Amino acid sequence: MTASLYVHVPFCVVKCAYCDFHSTPISQEPGVADHFAWAVGEGVVHWAALGALDDVASIYVGGGTPTTLGPALVSLVEALSRSVRLAPYAEVTVETNPDTTDAALVAHLVDAGVNRFSLGVQSFDDVVLRTLGRCHTAASAQRAIEELVSAGAKVAVDLICGVPGQSLDSWRDSVERAVASGVGHVSVYPLSLEEGTPLAESVASGALAAPNEDVAAEMMELASARLAAAGLRRYEIASYARDGDESKHNIGYWTGRPYVGIGPSAASMLPADVFEAAIACEAWSDPGVTGVGRTLESVPAGTGRIRFVRSADTIAFLRKPVGPPEEVEYLTPAEAAAEDAMLGLRLADGIPDALATSAGSAEVLAGLESRRLVEHVDGRWRVTHSGWLLGNEVFEAVWNAGARRGLVWHSL
Repeated sequence: MTASLYVHVPFCVVKCAYCDFHSTPISQEPGVADHFAWAVGEGVVHWAALGALDDVASIYVGGGTPTTLGPALVSLVEALSRSVRLAPYAEVTVETNPDTTDAALVAHLVDAGVNRFSLGVQSFDDVVLRTLGRCHTAASAQRAIEELVSAGAKVAVDLICGVPGQSLDSWRDSVERAVASGVGHVSVYPLSLEEGTPLAESVASGALAAPNEDVAAEMMELASARLAAAGLRRYEIASYARDGDESKHNIGYWTGRPYVGIGPSAASMLPADVFEAAIACEAWSDPGVTGVGRTLESVPAGTGRIRFVRSADTIAFLRKPVGPPEEVEYLTPAEAAAEDAMLGLRLADGIPDALATSAGSAEVLAGLESRRLVEHVDGRWRVTHSGWLLGNEVFEAVWNAGARRGLVWHSL
């Protein structure tokens, strides 16, 4: 089974104002880095023993900010390399931020097998960075890019548009500086206000203006045109890359490749037989220190794919790296096809007719075609420029057209 591996590192220097991911400032968790690396190693050994990591196409260490672990991150990556069987030309990505990108650490990570870095820049405007609650500056972002590029690994940067107070000129400058940096991959995301975050609360209180969707759309179009002109092709709704620099890991998510998630709040998606093998493990039936004293049910008949999520509890993970998930989702083959069709339409190349038919979405796609949101070319369905701007509408329509009835969540 070809699979991907995701490791969630829940630590950062300062939690950003817009972030709702499971993360905590590492200064609040002294001495935790080495123990976290050990815990991840235990999780990897567990899944490797079940045969889930015999052919790993990509590893992605995300967060949080993994580079807050310092030298322990190198030990973590080395443990991954020892325990999994990497496919030829496998992609190994580590997320980092400018404030934790250290030239010596980067060199050690490259020596350990990391061949791609994803840098959270978000903006090259210090005012916008302060609004987002970032703890780096435009100057430190530029320095970090230069250090990563000089290390010889592939480099991707993230940018956020539609930020309150962000002007079109500011956005244009950020895009231009990303292009000039020479990186091979740029992701462009419109700001999403997540409930309970400081940024959302500032907007709700009137301290900041609400994001303007029309302005964000204009910024996305500006970025698309400029990045294309610079040779970075949009291969996915929010992702642009030079040929050969596309994210193999993310393409796996969009094409239904199984994946194993390790760490607090990490999600996994696996075939039913691998999940059943995990159920049989003593580590999953023993409540241990987590207090989960219930045994997982057997897999329902007709299940084709299973997605499950570990508890968003860092201390519980450190105490017991291998244990039962908190939530389990069982998908039939029809539901899995509907999900693959929805996610596959994120890709510029779209989905083949066969997948559209098995997902039950051929008719709704024809309707979307009449509205010029999708097009049918050479036996494949793909979004148009208008469909790209209205992507959520397209994805929702395709998902709703699939066999969603019978989707069962089991919260344990």
